[in-house]
Amino acid sequence: MEKLKIVAIVGSLRKGSFNRQLALAAQKAIGDRAEFELLHYADVPFMDQDIEYPAPEAVRRVREAVKDADGIWFFTPEYNHFFPGVLKNLIDWLSRPISQGERQVLSGKPAAISGISPGMAGTVCAQDHLVMLLSLLNMRVMNLPRLTIPNATQQLDAEGSLALTTSAPYLEKQANAFLTFISK
Repeated sequence: MEKLKIVAIVGSLRKGSFNRQLALAAQKAIGDRAEFELLHYADVPFMDQDIEYPAPEAVRRVREAVKDADGIWFFTPEYNHFFPGVLKNLIDWLSRPISQGERQVLSGKPAAISGISPGMAGTVCAQDHLVMLLSLLNMRVMNLPRLTIPNATQQLDAEGSLALTTSAPYLEKQANAFLTFISK
């Protein structure tokens, strides 16, 4: 049997972002139980119907990665109580039909959502907005457990990297639950 394939979509393009570090921690929590790929999409242009068909190469590449995945794990920061515009732009591209013969690539895909932020509220509002959008796009959203980590700076090591001191067990629980959810 082939391993499950999880594509991680981080809602921040910054290389050192807390959410990218959280995605890398999730990759370790998944271990060798599944393939785990961080989707790189900084080169995806703004959604523009004038360039939709044929889609730009960057769009084709991310669509194929999502299409080939068994599950999508979103890691989102919260900007002004919402998920970031770069993530919305990517989802807009992924939500469009590939061609007249092929629907959009998100429909029916299992999805998990996590997020970390330096603020006290974590990413609760952003995640709720993201759940609403993903549900509209017919993704199978794993609502429990979702992981929102507030006060990120309290879980950093001496070098300023994410150490997940108190949140590691919750990430492990979500990773285990997502593997089970994908397999259903």
